[in-house]
Amino acid sequence: MFITKKHIDRRMFLRGMGVTLALPLLDSMLPAQTPLAQTAANPALSKTRFLGIFSPHGWAREADNTGFWIPDKVGKGFEMPPTLTPLTPYQDQTVIFSGWDSTAAMPPPGSSGGDHSRASCALTGVNPKKTGGSDIYGGVSIDQIIAQKYGQDSLLPSLQLGIEDPGSNTGICGWGYSCAYSNSVSWAAPNKPLPHEINPQDVFERLFGDGATPAERLSRKKENGSILDNITRKVAKLQKDLPAQDKNRLGSYLEDVREIERRLQLAAKASSDTPSLDVPFGVPESFDDHIKFMYDLLAIAWQADITRYAALMYARDVSLRAYPESGVDTVNHSCSHHGEDTKRRLEYGKMNRYHVQTLTYFLKKLKATPEGDANLLDNSLILWTSNMGNGNQHNHNNVGHLLIGGGSGQLKGGRHLKGEGSAANILLSTLHLFGIERESLGDSSGTAL
Repeated sequence: MFITKKHIDRRMFLRGMGVTLALPLLDSMLPAQTPLAQTAANPALSKTRFLGIFSPHGWAREADNTGFWIPDKVGKGFEMPPTLTPLTPYQDQTVIFSGWDSTAAMPPPGSSGGDHSRASCALTGVNPKKTGGSDIYGGVSIDQIIAQKYGQDSLLPSLQLGIEDPGSNTGICGWGYSCAYSNSVSWAAPNKPLPHEINPQDVFERLFGDGATPAERLSRKKENGSILDNITRKVAKLQKDLPAQDKNRLGSYLEDVREIERRLQLAAKASSDTPSLDVPFGVPESFDDHIKFMYDLLAIAWQADITRYAALMYARDVSLRAYPESGVDTVNHSCSHHGEDTKRRLEYGKMNRYHVQTLTYFLKKLKATPEGDANLLDNSLILWTSNMGNGNQHNHNNVGHLLIGGGSGQLKGGRHLKGEGSAANILLSTLHLFGIERESLGDSSGTAL
């Protein structure tokens, strides 16, 4: 008997004028009779995806530091607390950390203030150097440590996404700290913060452009309407020789790309027709639409292995963004300063819950995307972090953290872990899940897992 299963290179791209389209993992990329553990479907080879999410000012909780986001039981078998109930369908792949302090976000010895200016420590565990000049020093973030080790064989080693425009920040952002510390949580080197892209259209072009200049891509877009139009014949030729399952998988992937492109075009038109000065610059204006665009784009990038590692800022400190979708009209920063008033604390809890709810949109997409014998959520790790525990008091103690996903079999979920010490211990444990066996990170004193 002859086995003639066709083998397609996992790194194959479809190229057209101004377009480079990576392909999702197809069965045809697996050589016939090759064990799965020796193929690109093996998480050890395809590498676990990582997303670090930063949301400022922490989560609201009861006056006695219970409830809202902290489960009433340590270990397994707990009921999801109110803030985290949207994650209930994913509880078996979620670890909740309580008790750890963001010590790197605390004022250096002998000083005070500047609590809004040290967000950079969230993924570095390093207390940033107090300076308003060019001699910044903020450590290296874990998304970049992972990308520097594993991401060099991807089209994009990493991706930095944001929802708020930092362009209005110039000079010193307060208390003698450079704006760099509050505008980026992704640092490639201690003196190299990476900008976070807030415009989904620009992210789309980065993922599917082939390196042409922005002017050339804009011209191509106006002339051709869709990037997929440039590769239609190549897609048809490829699909002709694919088995039915791969045809369906590739077709679904291309439909997702075209749908994102269509929505971006509509959002751009709506934004240009009805400009508003009350929301941050970017496309689209609605936070709900904006965050879904970013998650759609990241899901596509992960599926096609265009990039595996990303950082996302939901907001910056002192954010004046409101989230009416949460049922609360008060802006983010003001809402976090609830003065320990019960009603206002509950309102901030609603806002926190809404932010968690938006993440489940992404989790659902990942879980529905097959990859080998598993799915993208099984082969991913998502870290939710902040720089504060009690935003009302600018307190950096007991900062809530989450790890979500299967971690390619490395993460044991369904647990609430209560500990103490630096939150950098959580960052260090995350690196260990990626096989990066460092002894310390920032001001870590051990591990959290």
